[in-house]
Parts: sequence; C-alpha cells; structure tokens
Amino acid sequence: MHIEPYSFAYLDSIIQLSLRAWSPVFLSIKETLSDELYQTFYPDRWEISQQKAVEAACNAKEMTVWVGKERDLVVGFIAVKLHQEDKLGEIHMVAVDPDFQGRGVGSSLIHFALGWMKDEGMSIAIVETGADHGHTPARHTYEKAGFEPFPLVRYFKHL
Repeated sequence: MHIEPYSFAYLDSIIQLSLRAWSPVFLSIKETLSDELYQTFYPDRWEISQQKAVEAACNAKEMTVWVGKERDLVVGFIAVKLHQEDKLGEIHMVAVDPDFQGRGVGSSLIHFALGWMKDEGMSIAIVETGADHGHTPARHTYEKAGFEPFPLVRYFKHL
C-alpha cells in the first residue's frame, strides 16, 4: 500500500469507502441508543451526517489528511489534528474500505500518522472510539498500535 497526502480529487472515494466502513458502526449505535436519542443525533439518515463529517474533516485547515492507495484505488484514509499547545496529536478520523480490512491498511495509516506526529514534535497521541460492539475492530487496531484505553463513560438524555 502507498500513502500520500489528500487531495480534493479523492473526496468522493473517501466518502464512499467511509460509508461502507461505518455501516456496522451506525447499526450498533442504533441498537445501543434509544430511538428518540438516535433520531435526535441523526434526524435524516446517518449517511448524510457522516458524509458531512467526512467532508468537514477533509476540508478543515487544521486537519492533515492522507489516503492509502492500492494501485490507483483509495482503500483508506486518516485525518489528524495537532494540538501544539499540549504537544498532542489527535487521530480525528480513520476508515478502511471493507474489501481491504484485515490487510494492515488501518495499521499502516495509523503508524504513518504516529510517525508524522512525532516528527512534528508531539509527545502523545490520542484517538477516541466507541465501546459498543460496532467499534470492536477499531479498538483492536488502536490497541495493536500501542494505544492504551482510558475508561470513560458518556451519558445522554433527550430533553
């Protein structure tokens, strides 16, 4: 796999692979939250919200984004934000095309981003993910990359 900087020409490919990659995640979220909360978070379809989130990450000036490519096909991407004041590098978003999952694409993107963070003077890296079963593969990948989990509980209540 080859990793290169993001360009706008890759946006549609990134959106499509992201929607396919996150489909099981959003199914798990729907199973976890009450219908009322789920509808509040995703009043339209989750795909619309997620497409907007991917577009925002790819277009944000404070993000650095790379794509993973096999031949000429975009198979994954990662978006990173540096918090210079805290010397903290944040993996904001990462996704791998389901057809390429389990082949080290996610791990390669993460290791590439971690090396870049270190080169940029960061001393710690952070990534957040869900504790639901839909995020199990992500947690496995992060722990395999050396991330240590920190227990955190987030509660929601519809008003």
